[in-house]
Amino acid sequence: MNKRIVIEGGKQLFGEVSISGAKNAVLKLMAAALLIEDVCLIHNVPDLSDVETMVSLINCLGAKTKYSKLNQTIEIDARDINNCVADYAYVSKMRASFDVLGALLSRLGEAKVALPGGCAIGERRVDLHIKGLQLLGADVAIENGYVLANGNKLKGVDISLSMPSVGATENIMLASIFAEGVTRIQNAAQEPEIVDLANFLNMAGADITGAGTSEITINGVQRGSLKGIQYSTIPASIEAASYMCAVCAVGGEIIGDDIIPSHLTFFLNKMQEIGVKIEPITPYSLKVKKDKRLKAIDLITQPYPGFHTDMQAPVMSVLALADGTSIITESLFENRFMQVPELRRMGADIQQENSKAIIKGVEYLTGAEVKASDLRAGAAMVVAALAANGTSTISDIHHIDRGYEKLEEKFSNLGANIKRVENFENISDNKTIESKVLL
Repeated sequence: MNKRIVIEGGKQLFGEVSISGAKNAVLKLMAAALLIEDVCLIHNVPDLSDVETMVSLINCLGAKTKYSKLNQTIEIDARDINNCVADYAYVSKMRASFDVLGALLSRLGEAKVALPGGCAIGERRVDLHIKGLQLLGADVAIENGYVLANGNKLKGVDISLSMPSVGATENIMLASIFAEGVTRIQNAAQEPEIVDLANFLNMAGADITGAGTSEITINGVQRGSLKGIQYSTIPASIEAASYMCAVCAVGGEIIGDDIIPSHLTFFLNKMQEIGVKIEPITPYSLKVKKDKRLKAIDLITQPYPGFHTDMQAPVMSVLALADGTSIITESLFENRFMQVPELRRMGADIQQENSKAIIKGVEYLTGAEVKASDLRAGAAMVVAALAANGTSTISDIHHIDRGYEKLEEKFSNLGANIKRVENFENISDNKTIESKVLL
């Protein structure tokens, strides 16, 4: 049995779409809740497989959770955390779960966390995480695929990151909450998710300043002093960008609700550069209109606030149909062009030269059988399929389910012909025996 998404392309998109809570934020808030010896309630939690994995992980660590998909909330009671081991079965599924390393070390004085997994987009080492914890005074080792950290009396220190790693910034923040004195993280990541994490912890009683800048300061507080809170996760800027890319590729006019435009500044500038009309409707909604063929552009992925690497793949699907030749330079991950072979199957003219993708715009794409090789490559396949002539079938959609809530429902409401199906295939003659739509 293999679930797939089937899309009949060529239908312009019209209407409104609400953007879900940010996966990359809520997973870190769930890790941070392990520091709080009380009950926390997090709102605007998306219904995603990654969230379910994180729920299972923190339950394994001793937390009690109540996850309501209907109400988009999760209640976390971390008063009885008693297990410092984050097993490979959970951490191997997604890199974000590695943030429990700093939280467990801070809360329990020890942690044993499996080396992380997630999308295979390139090497994402944990040396910056380990170096930061060691500078705080922890003893850290890697044994049998696990990171082992011990340190009951961490002390604040200045930590300068060689690159603005999001994960390392988060783990150091979490580990230093109860450290004695002041910790300063220099060359820190500046993503909105970092600000959301700091806001959550500050509301609970932490003392963090500078989040969203290149230097974050954490004044240590007493262990056990954080209080339970209610908090609402920020909306997913990458999801918003993906829906905007879809209308840019196929045409039409949509309004995106529950958006924070300042989180998308670089992306919106690039979309306007290629000829998309973008108009603010309210402080938290944007109208996006595409009524003519777009122009080619060049872009380079960079740490936030530059052009986000997660937006690169769906933008490539847009540029595959633009007038002229575009060049995308991927400066962060060496395997971030995994969508290129699949786009070629649909008729895109793309040449890859090391970290550059050279995209010569074509008049149209054609439907094909393609796969989602990772989360954002999956989004690129959806965008391309919506714009293509004919029918496309996308397999390996478990990647898409990690980051896009109710994708078929949201696109159907905008006028797309998109369905999720189960295919039962006879492998010997490759004929479909039965196919049924999943409701």
